[in-house]
Amino acid sequence: MNPKAIKEMFLQYGGLCLVLVIMVGVFSGLSENFLQRSTFTTIANQIPDLTLVAVGITFILVVGGIDLSVGSILALSSAVLGALMVDANWPLWSAIPACLLTGAMCGLFNGCVSVGFRIPSFIVTLGMLEIARGATKVVTDSQTKYIGSKVEVIADPLPYLHLSTAFLLAFCAVVLGQFLLSRTVFGRYCIAIGTNEEAVRMSGIRTAPYSIAVFTLSGLLCGLAGLAQTSRLSSADPNAAIGLELLAIAACVIGGTSLMGGRGSVISSFIGVLIISVLQTGLAQIGVSDANKQIITGSVIVVAVLIDSLRNRFRT
Repeated sequence: MNPKAIKEMFLQYGGLCLVLVIMVGVFSGLSENFLQRSTFTTIANQIPDLTLVAVGITFILVVGGIDLSVGSILALSSAVLGALMVDANWPLWSAIPACLLTGAMCGLFNGCVSVGFRIPSFIVTLGMLEIARGATKVVTDSQTKYIGSKVEVIADPLPYLHLSTAFLLAFCAVVLGQFLLSRTVFGRYCIAIGTNEEAVRMSGIRTAPYSIAVFTLSGLLCGLAGLAQTSRLSSADPNAAIGLELLAIAACVIGGTSLMGGRGSVISSFIGVLIISVLQTGLAQIGVSDANKQIITGSVIVVAVLIDSLRNRFRT
């Protein structure tokens, strides 16, 4: 790797990594149990669902959209998985495609309605948030579907590695997502659409298929996140992932992905997920109440949005 590439990488990720290291140092000083391997493996095995959703949200923010329905789509995908395995007695490997297809179809619906009818994605996905949550309660009859050991294999830590298959899948999604965004024509068009969609359209490129594909990809990742969360909880909960969309958007914004479109990095969003997870785990270990944790996490989100706003103002 040449010196210029190393410098660019340091400028892009160095600040975020420094924040993460400082947070680990502070919580290690405040709690004698924080700086242990078990703490970090626990964090790693709890974040696959948030990581997968954040990867999809990164692409949507890059093209200038937003998706408020990811938490509900995750819950619906999980509910389909639970209903098939508990009520229909399907084996796990047969139910997984249905789980992923549910998420992808919800994302495709969001993309087709938002792009095809030129309705702001904020409004369309707000509607999908309610539709998917209601459908989740219908599928589960508003009852938690306990699956048990048949689904836990994906969330169980692997021997010696202490990391789960779900985390490895999420990490692969981060690597592939970053490659797709930064090294392919598809990724370059997504960034160009978020920067100036009209200019892209005037150059003869049809933008609609790319925008719809981004929403579909996000839905598919929500289905995969639903699988990861169901495996971790051993059950499909109709009230799962409420508020997850805000954490995913916050992770992306903390990582530097612009709410105005045209700029983003999947790796930075992943570091944003780590920052939020370390913050919440550290606060829990030093005995901060859930109410105060929400206040502190919300304050971090507001600061991240303010920084993003100021960054865009200085650029224009």
